[in-house]
Amino acid sequence: MSIEGGKTFKLTSKRLELLQALRREQGLVPASGERIPRQPARETYPLSFNQQRLWLLDQLQPESAAYVLNQAMHLRGRLSLPALARSLTEVVCRHSVLRTVFEAVDGEPVQRIAVPAAVPLPVIDGSALAPAAREGWLKEVSNREARRPFDLSQGARGPLLRAHLLRLGAEEHVLLASVHHIATDGWSQGLLMRELAALYGAFARALPSPLPELPIQYADFACWQRGWLTDEVLEQQLAYWNETLSGAALLMLPTDRPRPPLETFRGASTIFMLDVETSAALRRLAQRQGSTLFMTLLAAFAALLCRYSGQAEVSIGSPTANRIRVELEGLIGFFVNTLVLRIDAAADPELGELLERVRRTVVGAFAHQDLPFERIVAELQPARDLSRSPLFQVMFILQNAQTIGGAAPVVEGLAMEPMGTTAGVARFDLTLSMTDAPEGIGGGLEYNVDLFDRTTIERLAGHLQTLLGAAALTAAPGSPSARLSELPLLSPAERHQLSVEWLDTRRAGPGETRVDLWIERQALARPEAAALCWVGGRMSYGELLAEAGRMARRLRARGLRPGEPVGVAVERSARLVPALLGIWQAGGAYLPMDPSYPEERLLYML
Repeated sequence: MSIEGGKTFKLTSKRLELLQALRREQGLVPASGERIPRQPARETYPLSFNQQRLWLLDQLQPESAAYVLNQAMHLRGRLSLPALARSLTEVVCRHSVLRTVFEAVDGEPVQRIAVPAAVPLPVIDGSALAPAAREGWLKEVSNREARRPFDLSQGARGPLLRAHLLRLGAEEHVLLASVHHIATDGWSQGLLMRELAALYGAFARALPSPLPELPIQYADFACWQRGWLTDEVLEQQLAYWNETLSGAALLMLPTDRPRPPLETFRGASTIFMLDVETSAALRRLAQRQGSTLFMTLLAAFAALLCRYSGQAEVSIGSPTANRIRVELEGLIGFFVNTLVLRIDAAADPELGELLERVRRTVVGAFAHQDLPFERIVAELQPARDLSRSPLFQVMFILQNAQTIGGAAPVVEGLAMEPMGTTAGVARFDLTLSMTDAPEGIGGGLEYNVDLFDRTTIERLAGHLQTLLGAAALTAAPGSPSARLSELPLLSPAERHQLSVEWLDTRRAGPGETRVDLWIERQALARPEAAALCWVGGRMSYGELLAEAGRMARRLRARGLRPGEPVGVAVERSARLVPALLGIWQAGGAYLPMDPSYPEERLLYML
């Protein structure tokens, strides 16, 4: 699916102009540079390509909350509830996609924009709880609301934004906001909170909205996308992705449990942190190789997945904001696109060579990012499998801390600070999210709990850190570039456990180690006890010892010498056990010769 997972950044108008100029040279942006036009008012509008796939998935699993994006804001100070409620309503009025309902007309989905209406803001009071209990209560309520699905059908009355205010104290609240992914993405989440802050500051002082009128709405973009992505542009993009992804294999990571027949999206996460020195060395490595930190971390992640799976290549999804036009910067909606990055690690390349392969892959993918992931899936038509996402099963995201952090703004005496949310949802088998910050590169691994145990993912995170640390050592000038198979994965503690602890097999045991003698002692002590049981039969220890003795005497009579092998052409059954014991008693060694083997194989063994 096209899931952004919280990736946010902002392109300046100058950078947008440069990007568009480059893409015009490649024939990927219309040379006219005309802006996306407003559509005349109409009853229904088509869905964008991104929306259409999510709508289809909602038809398959209408009660799923897997595509609900959640965010929370910690509010400290005197809060004006009417101003906050009015701000939420104004945001929904400004962005028509938040009050859109979806229905099927003649089998095709369309979107219908509802008239503006007040957004409910129920208050859930937890201020009476003891301070020690509030954290658990806050997590419980947040998770419950995050797991509530939206109704996208014709009967829904919207809006697609659902808000709750949790009261922790007289001057402490938490605002929870949930929006279906069909109407938002990670960039939009940042826009939502910024607009709420600006509107609240004005409405708390009884001033009008300070926000400018939006040049277009999301429905205008959907119509434009359907009209622009045709003919030569479509053919060029389709040709690239067909050539790039044709024949790509599924990633077969070893899992702790079999894959369920349907995706469950039940998730959890774990976090880790690279130290300042390793982080700085990785940035130098990227610079030395003429790549970016994104490419360097992606290459390391791909190398780890190839080592884990034993595969020579891996396809990894990565989101792009897909807002290459100025008029889309301030618009809430589902714009994010997912690029499939097919990383080739065949022939055990050196790290520098892998980075060059990754650089070419990333540059090519971003140059052809206009074709929606949903359109690529429709074109390639991978085998239908409801147990996993198509084309890729793992995702990689790199965020810049400066775009997602910063000091909490204070608006009319109210400090507004974003909070992390944990809805217990994993949209893919594995998602690696990394953050580039001055204090070091941080990482988080979101995983499907129906496939992996926490200990498995924590071990994988440790192996990734070890690999990144080894890669960082190659950043210094003159340092040799190691091959992927030479980059270590095990920590010193794991290496000691594997090479020392697990190889220490010395154990105190009885003086006699011959199995036939142990069984003989058991037969003398308890001759009537059951030694062998099978369907329809039973053999005691006394009977087993007697049968084995007869076999040993026959073998000695045939001249068996100590250590000489004896072929045993007997099917796996109760008859096999006394035969093996008899050979041991006679001093021989047995050679199993399964009667089902081909005759040539049996003759070769003889």
